[in-house]
Amino acid sequence: MKKGDYLQKFYRLVSNKIGIDLGTANTLVYVEGRGIVINEPSVVAVNQKTGQVVAVGTAAKEMLGRTPGHIVAIRPLVDGVISDFEVTEEMLRYLINKAQAHDKKLLGPQVVVGVPSGITNVESRAVRDASRNAGAREVFIVEEPMAAAIGIRLPVREPVGSMIIDIGGGTTDIAVISLGGVVRSKNLRVAGDKLNNDIITYVRDEFKILIGEKTAENIKIQIGAMLPGETREAPVRGRDLITGLPREVTVTDADIREALYQSVESLVESSREILETTPPEILADVMSRGVHLVGGGALIRGLDQMLHDALKIPVYVDEDPLTAVARGTGIILNDLEGYKDVLIANEDDLPPKK
Repeated sequence: MKKGDYLQKFYRLVSNKIGIDLGTANTLVYVEGRGIVINEPSVVAVNQKTGQVVAVGTAAKEMLGRTPGHIVAIRPLVDGVISDFEVTEEMLRYLINKAQAHDKKLLGPQVVVGVPSGITNVESRAVRDASRNAGAREVFIVEEPMAAAIGIRLPVREPVGSMIIDIGGGTTDIAVISLGGVVRSKNLRVAGDKLNNDIITYVRDEFKILIGEKTAENIKIQIGAMLPGETREAPVRGRDLITGLPREVTVTDADIREALYQSVESLVESSREILETTPPEILADVMSRGVHLVGGGALIRGLDQMLHDALKIPVYVDEDPLTAVARGTGIILNDLEGYKDVLIANEDDLPPKK
């Protein structure tokens, strides 16, 4: 057995391996040997009087819009990147400790974190520092579309082109991947949160009712559909903007389609732009292998068919699109040496510039 193998065996005994899909809306945590153990909202409730963290994850999300003045429910990630460093650190510490609660090891864990494509060096360093301060021994960073492609078992290390669209909460990543690298990519601010805001704006303008983000998300999940079909409708309760009193109206799938159309159209247009600049050989691969949809937005009814009609390429939705990135971080953890090339290089590890 080689010295490196002995070291790996030793570290496995004294340290856990954890994969984190650090999302704007939800954060998923994968632990080697146990799979995905945490799937909680990326929300932290903070007591402003004391500066103490009151709740993290599901408990904190339930407080959104329902807290007294001195308690604030914060989403520390905006558009997939850290906007509040200290709160993100607290959230990561909570998640890492919770993931290891049943099997705490001597050393801090090795952590692989998924981040949006096109992340800057400063943003990448912020993720690295927050993870280390939260207790990680070693931190590796991977772009989310790459992690998602690995998670759904696309041949990312082979000379074959694959296209993936990851529609998350804060951002949508569109990427064409080949030979362990991203050939073309685009990061959009059109994702779950933007679609929720579109619904809030539409209901306010059309029905003169003010609704919250949680209500908008529930409507999107219940009746959202991008193509006409079976009529769906749902009751919506909010505050009447004219009287100021509570009022209930019925919203249909046609209303939601109209609300979301412009944002989804910009997503389709961006996908078309990526294909237009993709090298011909890789484009031929994508045409035969299709486009793969992952992330929470992939679950919107009819979105895959709408993309197929616009791009004239088969579009496939993964069986479990919400966990694709987290599963990818788990596969990378099991073979860090083999997937070394797909990770974002740590500036400290790069050779000095001459």
